[in-house]
Amino acid sequence: MKISTKGKYALRVMVDLAQHNTGECIKVKEIATRQDISEKYLEQIIASLNKAGFVKSVRGAQGGYRLAKAPEEYTVGMILRLMEGSIAPVACVEEDYCDCDKCDSCETLDVWRELYNAINQVVDGVTLADLVAKSQKKEDSPPSAL
Repeated sequence: MKISTKGKYALRVMVDLAQHNTGECIKVKEIATRQDISEKYLEQIIASLNKAGFVKSVRGAQGGYRLAKAPEEYTVGMILRLMEGSIAPVACVEEDYCDCDKCDSCETLDVWRELYNAINQVVDGVTLADLVAKSQKKEDSPPSAL
């Protein structure tokens, strides 16, 4: 499993919106500048996030985007699944899927299930609020002495 640029950028955008979550709308240009993502590509990502209801858009001079819910309500897994689809390492561990005639006797199926469960545990156990807190902690830490 490899996360695409779209998935990575969507997560960065959502973290950016969470970090600057004042209730005010944030312009695409500001996010693009802070995250070093082209505005055009960012607009595609934001459109997907908006369509899914993850962000709210406001038109006009004071318009822009903001999170639709609190940062605590979004997990990394939610965002990645939206942008990537399934994050299963192999198709046979997806829910109600096994078109392989070896499913009942596959020696490796348990490994794939364990890997999939571990991935889900990690991505579903981290919220945007956790990432913002971690970022703030890094900013507040004094630089290490060499």
